[in-house]
Amino acid sequence: MSERLQPGDTAPAFTLPDADGKDVSLADHQGRKVIVYFYPAALTPGCTKQACDFTDNLDVLASAGYDVIGVSPDKPEKLAKFREKEDLRVTLVGDPSKETLEAYGAFGEKKLYGKVVTGVIRSTIVVDEAGKVEHAFYNVKATGHVAKIIKDLGI
Repeated sequence: MSERLQPGDTAPAFTLPDADGKDVSLADHQGRKVIVYFYPAALTPGCTKQACDFTDNLDVLASAGYDVIGVSPDKPEKLAKFREKEDLRVTLVGDPSKETLEAYGAFGEKKLYGKVVTGVIRSTIVVDEAGKVEHAFYNVKATGHVAKIIKDLGI
């Protein structure tokens, strides 16, 4: 089971392919705050709701200085379908090896319908301009989470 990040930790560096197969790195966002959210799978109801919420609030978050990156174990082709089908504007990257998911503590044992399974733990990590963890939210709900983040960040 991967360690959960705490505020003040250095956010693990990553470079992952986006929906177009282009590399996206956390380092590309140096000097800006980044909301990195981890979700189980593109094109599923909860993950769709969450991605649409981030897209709907992208202008609010961007004007407050935040970039948004969604990470799932999906391949770029599936992310491209997800983006097109739902008209998403957030940056979506794929982590099929699950290395980044594990580095962020977003992969491990979780309860699903009362059973313990191993998988993606829906999580959101807010990284500051210097690459440090500002907030770490684990086991978040897909619905209403973006509104809670906006409230918690005082936006």
